[in-house]
Amino acid sequence: MDKFIAGYRQFRETYFRANKAFIEDLMSQGQAPKVLMIACSDSRIDPSLKFDVAPGEMFIVRNVANLVPPFDADGHAHGTSAALEFAVRNLQVEHIIVMGHARCGGITALMNQPLLEPNGAGDFVAAWMQIAQPAREKALKTTSTPAAAQRCCEHEAVKISLDNLLTFPWVKSAIDEGKLQTHGWYFDLETATLSILDKATGAFHPA
Repeated sequence: MDKFIAGYRQFRETYFRANKAFIEDLMSQGQAPKVLMIACSDSRIDPSLKFDVAPGEMFIVRNVANLVPPFDADGHAHGTSAALEFAVRNLQVEHIIVMGHARCGGITALMNQPLLEPNGAGDFVAAWMQIAQPAREKALKTTSTPAAAQRCCEHEAVKISLDNLLTFPWVKSAIDEGKLQTHGWYFDLETATLSILDKATGAFHPA
């Protein structure tokens, strides 16, 4: 905790002081980001750091394995869906990026535990990762090594999330009206390589 408190103090004395006018304007005028990024909660994956994002530029939602669940208005708690709704309907973002990444722990759990039994994945991870179960099935059918299967599953999970975005009526409407675009990205921290999904071919290509 001491490290984080020291970091906060450094922030106050450096970034905050140097950008005080910018921060005051940002807080008084409210946020108006043009981009929503759905990224993984993995502690190694920091979108703001990797894409040189300033405060107010990007609305970021992070969860296990950067998944988008299908639309389900059942009245239960849906954190990712609520953030998605706020970004699209209130902030009126123009782009949604689903960013997967290499060596994702959620995908590793999915690949190594066929049914993700509750005893092996806790109370919530099992049900959450079932969103990407079709990605696992495809990866196991079309690849020959564990490493290739992992990466394939990570790629396919991004595609599933992009498809699930279309199940939200107000997302689909905004896309149909030309007000919103969706994008699939994949980041490999080990090589600092960003790949972008070509929706026409289904392949990821280096940016």
